[in-house]
Amino acid sequence: MEYIAYKNNIILKNMPCFDLEQTFNCGQAFRWECDENGVWRGIARGKYLELTQKNGDILFFNTSLQDFKNIWIDYFDLNRDYKRIIEDISDNEILKNASSYGSGIRILRQEPWETLCSFIISQNNNIPRIKGIIKRLCENFGDKTEGGYTFPSAEKISKLTIDDLNILKSGFRAKYILDAAQKVYKKEIELDALKDTDIDSAREKLMLIKGVGPKVADCTLLFGLGFLNAFPKDVWIKRAITVLFDGEFPESAYDYAGVVQQYIFYYARETKLEI
Repeated sequence: MEYIAYKNNIILKNMPCFDLEQTFNCGQAFRWECDENGVWRGIARGKYLELTQKNGDILFFNTSLQDFKNIWIDYFDLNRDYKRIIEDISDNEILKNASSYGSGIRILRQEPWETLCSFIISQNNNIPRIKGIIKRLCENFGDKTEGGYTFPSAEKISKLTIDDLNILKSGFRAKYILDAAQKVYKKEIELDALKDTDIDSAREKLMLIKGVGPKVADCTLLFGLGFLNAFPKDVWIKRAITVLFDGEFPESAYDYAGVVQQYIFYYARETKLEI
């Protein structure tokens, strides 16, 4: 990884397997937006960031070297060799083709509570509505910061009522958001501690939260807790596995199942695969 600090900006040079559009638009995060000039804006881990990509380089605007090293290298998973992952799964011709379409996707290492809450909101929902609910959640209960509002803590949400959450217009999900916040705040579910357990135990623990089934649990494991072998399954991805692999997920992909799931999703979307 090569980067240059220049006038309070960071220039990430020729980073392989990293495309901002693919990474932000693959359904793993909901608080990043791109303007007409190709500049992405978002707030993650309490920090506002603007960045853009041009000619293989990625420019982090108004970013100190300290923040780049302490926040963004980890958040964008820049120390992981995604090229090696693609090489490891390319013995399967279908996975080789799929990864060629979505090779710029990186799994964001998001804050666990935000990830859990966001995917509770995502249930039976579409992207614009998910973003709207999360936006209202942050504006009403987060802290004002540069560029917008932080994601509210589990502690803050745990002290609210269902009536307080009506402003989100989140429907049946409000009671699940509240239950998750209370369990996390009271340490009935210690999210950071789950990183040190096996995936099955972590999934089982997350599913003690009302409204959290296997898919929401696996999204939290993958995008918030760093379990690359987590494989969120919905009806769509199950059909894709059936069509592409006759229902048998390739053995070579097990260790990177979450990354591969993103490649399959992107491949099916870009090729308009009929599933």
